[in-house]
Amino acid sequence: MIIERLNPAGLMTPEGYSHVSVAPNGRAVHIAGQTALDADGRLIADDLTGQTAAALQNVAIALASAGATFEDVVAITMLVVDWEPAKHEQLLDGVMRAAADHGAAVAPTTLIPVPRLFADGLLIEITMQAVIV
Repeated sequence: MIIERLNPAGLMTPEGYSHVSVAPNGRAVHIAGQTALDADGRLIADDLTGQTAAALQNVAIALASAGATFEDVVAITMLVVDWEPAKHEQLLDGVMRAAADHGAAVAPTTLIPVPRLFADGLLIEITMQAVIV
């Protein structure tokens, strides 16, 4: 599917994503927040890079179950524990690891700092919305 991605004049030019996604009519897919827990509920990694890659792997599995890929994604939300700008490189490294396997999701992205997630040790939770025709 062709999703139009826009970075309108008058807004900061983002690196690695777009401010706006426009999807044609289609079927909406909403992926619940995914973390670095495997199918048995075990934590896959203990650092932000590894957890980001693992959470995105879980998102890819969830998208595939609906017949979607990262190409169909129209919005991304990342909840990051104790966010600070120094963590940006670790986050991007995890995104790039997942992109190597699944392609990059370059949809509009929101990062929300949180004090903690639902289980001890989790550093990131990622949710996505996609549209498939």
